[in-house]
Amino acid sequence: MTQPTPKPPLNPVNVTIFVGLPLAALVLVPLWGLYRGYDGFQWLWALAFLYLNGMSITGGYHRLWAHKAYEAHPALKWFFAFWGAGALQNSILIWASDHRRHHRHVDDDHRDPYSASRGLWFSHMGWMLRKYNSNDPDFSNARDLQRDPVVMWQHRHYVALTVFMNVGLPLLLGVWHGDIIGTLLLVGLLRLVVNHHVTFFINSLAHFWGSRPYTESNSARDNGFLAFLTYGEGYHNYHHIFQTDYRNGIRWYQWDPTKWMINLCSRLGLARNLTRIPNFKIQRAILDTQFERARRKLERAENPAPLLASLEREYQLFTESVNQWKALQAERYERKVAELEGAIEERKLALLHKWEHAALRTKFKELEYSLKMQRKRLSMLMQQVQPQAA
Repeated sequence: MTQPTPKPPLNPVNVTIFVGLPLAALVLVPLWGLYRGYDGFQWLWALAFLYLNGMSITGGYHRLWAHKAYEAHPALKWFFAFWGAGALQNSILIWASDHRRHHRHVDDDHRDPYSASRGLWFSHMGWMLRKYNSNDPDFSNARDLQRDPVVMWQHRHYVALTVFMNVGLPLLLGVWHGDIIGTLLLVGLLRLVVNHHVTFFINSLAHFWGSRPYTESNSARDNGFLAFLTYGEGYHNYHHIFQTDYRNGIRWYQWDPTKWMINLCSRLGLARNLTRIPNFKIQRAILDTQFERARRKLERAENPAPLLASLEREYQLFTESVNQWKALQAERYERKVAELEGAIEERKLALLHKWEHAALRTKFKELEYSLKMQRKRLSMLMQQVQPQAA
């Protein structure tokens, strides 16, 4: 009989933060509420700190530094560095390095620091409570961040920063407001605990609960309710296949305040080079996933041959559309190179470029529309499978 593998030792600092602080909040916040009560000022500041911390993690730590989905003005970087430290989720360098490993090795029990395949509890916070080998720092994937002066300054002064943001600022607010203990409990303690678990939902629940419209190659899910709680991060299935997109919620109606904040910053000159995945690639991912599901359904159907033939014809059309799109992209690139090489007859070239650009854009739109129509045909094809399924 094999002996069970012993668990790694507990990390006392993390146990104090992630177990001790929630227990303290559970006891102290209601007691003070009964004894003294809280006012609107304290609740509003707690909410303000919650969003400032949370969106500095999502917009700064995550989309800016971990994925380089856009470039930020130094003023915005410093803002994220301070308020991100207030979230008490480690320095930018450590957080982004861990997150890059998560994306590279998602669901790998040995290399993904918070692998969802090890269970809901482990991916939510269990991975931080013990000294697992997968938590050992390895900054070989973050050489670019080590060259960023804002990142390295925050990393060196992280402890002082997080103490100031979590204790110093709420204390000053409490002195100004005339209720030090109540402000510390609400703005300092309760806000911090809520902020922790809202972020942890992405590592845990967003890998267990929701839909997978873009890829089934990993456990990440899209979940609109989690997006509302996590400043837009809940569209996690999309994010795991298109991680460099500055958006997580790509539809106008999807709740993604982080996307709106980044977009606003770009209009104010605080952000630039925002990465947007082309719509054709998004449609392609959706269709790829639908074809895989269709094949699985047809394997379980009675007399699937006619429907399989239809499916293969659709897949052939899909492949042709993808090849046309690649050819158009190559044509666009060649034209840009040609324009850079010859800068004569500028006016004539500008008019020609304008016409060619419009023609190319029309072709791209036609391809995108063909994929949308193909999605509808595929959906109708799958409706025919339902009554035949065993």
